[in-house]
Amino acid sequence: NPSPCRFCLHPGLSEDLVGTHPPGAHSLVAVSVGYFLEDFVDMLCNQKLHQSWELLFHHSVVIVCFGIAVLLHQYIGFALVALLVEINSIFLHLRQILLMANLVHTTCYRLNSIINLGTYVVFRIATLAWMTRWLFLNRENVPPATYAVGTVGMAIMTPMNIILFYRLLRSDFFK
Repeated sequence: NPSPCRFCLHPGLSEDLVGTHPPGAHSLVAVSVGYFLEDFVDMLCNQKLHQSWELLFHHSVVIVCFGIAVLLHQYIGFALVALLVEINSIFLHLRQILLMANLVHTTCYRLNSIINLGTYVVFRIATLAWMTRWLFLNRENVPPATYAVGTVGMAIMTPMNIILFYRLLRSDFFK
C-alpha cells in the first residue's frame, strides 16, 4: 500500500506516529532510504554539483531522518507523513519531462503546472507545516537528540520547499 492509504487503513497511526506502524510501513520507509541513496549517487555521478547541490542536500537530510526511523523502528509513522510530500513529485517529474520534450507551450504542460502547484500546496507545504506543528506540540515526548534532528530537518526542508514553490510560480505563471 502506498503511504496515504496507510492512514485510512490504520487509523491508530494518526494517533501514534512514534511507536505504531502497520505491517509493511517499516519496509516502505527502508526502501525509500534506498531510493534516496541511489538517486543521491546517480546525481553525484551524472550531474554537475552546481546543478544538483540543493537536491543532494535534500536527499542527505531525508536519508539521515528516515535512516534513524528505520534503525530505531520508531517514528515510522512520522516518516510516512513525510512521504506524502512525494505525491507532488509525480507532477514535478512530469514537468521536467515536458520541459525536456520542449512541450512548454501545450495544454498538457499548462494543466500539469496547475495540478503541480495544487499538489505542492497540499502535499508539500501543508504537510511540512503539519509536521513542524506536530514536532513542536510533542517536544516533551521526543528525546532531545531526536527532537534536534527533526527540528533541523524541518528547518532545512521548509525554506527549501518555499523557495522551490516561488521558483515554480515565477517560471510557470509569471514569465
